[in-house]
Amino acid sequence: METLIYQLKSIRLSAMAQKLEVRLQEATANELTYLDFIKNLVDDELTIRKDRLLNRRLKQAKFPYNKTIEDFDFSFNPSINKQKIKQLSCAGFVANNENVLFIGPPGVGKTHLAVAFGINAIQTGFAVLYRSIFDVVKDINRKSEDDIIDLFLKPHLLIIDELGMKNLSQQATEIFLEVIHRRYMKRSTIIATNRPIEDWGKIIGDNATASAILDRFLENVHFIKITGKSYRMKNLTAKNQKTIESNNKN
Repeated sequence: METLIYQLKSIRLSAMAQKLEVRLQEATANELTYLDFIKNLVDDELTIRKDRLLNRRLKQAKFPYNKTIEDFDFSFNPSINKQKIKQLSCAGFVANNENVLFIGPPGVGKTHLAVAFGINAIQTGFAVLYRSIFDVVKDINRKSEDDIIDLFLKPHLLIIDELGMKNLSQQATEIFLEVIHRRYMKRSTIIATNRPIEDWGKIIGDNATASAILDRFLENVHFIKITGKSYRMKNLTAKNQKTIESNNKN
């Protein structure tokens, strides 16, 4: 037994090695065939490998937090098209190399939904990268241009959050344009912003470049405009109410 476990580990079948004794006991107790015994061991290996890949891709995605569609409170802002969100969250748009644009004021759930789309895409088998516009600027300052472009081109889904919260330098603008240009019809991109499309020239710092980016990005895009109240203010109000109630009891 120990020799077999060692051999399984040496050929990188660690899940099979881990479950071997349990599966042997199960096979003996239930009089399983050799084929069923081997199948159960292989299932163990495949399940653990899938879980490891999922966890690795979640870590590589660099989400600010892990929030799912199930965590999203649609009732707070009923103007949000729940059916459309649910449909897009299945990651079919990633398979079709389509884009998503979230536009809305701060606090209405754009980041939550973008992250949820990303998590579902990973669970479907795609690689994802999340970067806020602040992360993008830091990346550009710390890495070479080739490394940045390579980083942003690799994932099946690239999420750029908070576009418009920071003005871009000329170098950042040029890199942004190249990334959008080279991902065009080949990879999917989500952009979340609180600024209308008409303001992108100011955000990017060049109207011609903004037009070139929009021309490619909007050709195959799912547009989601979110209005309504801020979830952050809702949570803050609830927290303050609990504090008041607690003080009154004391």
